Amino acid sequence: MAHESGEDSDDAIGAAEYVLRATVRLEPEASDLRAEPDSFETVLYKTAAPPGTDGWRFFRDNCWRGELNDPEYLRRETEDALGVAVDEISFQELQTDEAYLDALRSAIAADLDAFNADSVSEVLSKYLGSSIRVES
Repeated sequence: MAHESGEDSDDAIGAAEYVLRATVRLEPEASDLRAEPDSFETVLYKTAAPPGTDGWRFFRDNCWRGELNDPEYLRRETEDALGVAVDEISFQELQTDEAYLDALRSAIAADLDAFNADSVSEVLSKYLGSSIRVES
């Protein structure tokens, strides 16, 4: 996971990133310019918000069984963020360390009703499927 670690309170929470794969298309505005290839696949890393903070439920709002639940919406959002055409986008995995995963499990357990589930394991399976990779 490509992130900086410092000596602050976030260290106890750990770090995680959502990994997305996108097909980007270049559309030069100049008539005398072309790109080859004009589309290519790239990997995007979205920093996961610390559990319990604004945006921490990204997985609930955007994933279902390890896939994007509304790829068209996230495709448009990614186009806006990158400033280039995005033809396709898919969710690959949540890359996390043990500390973040523990904090995520605790935050989920404290709010199971928001996930319409009976257990933390059920929540993680429902939304992320088997797409969680724990790194040291």
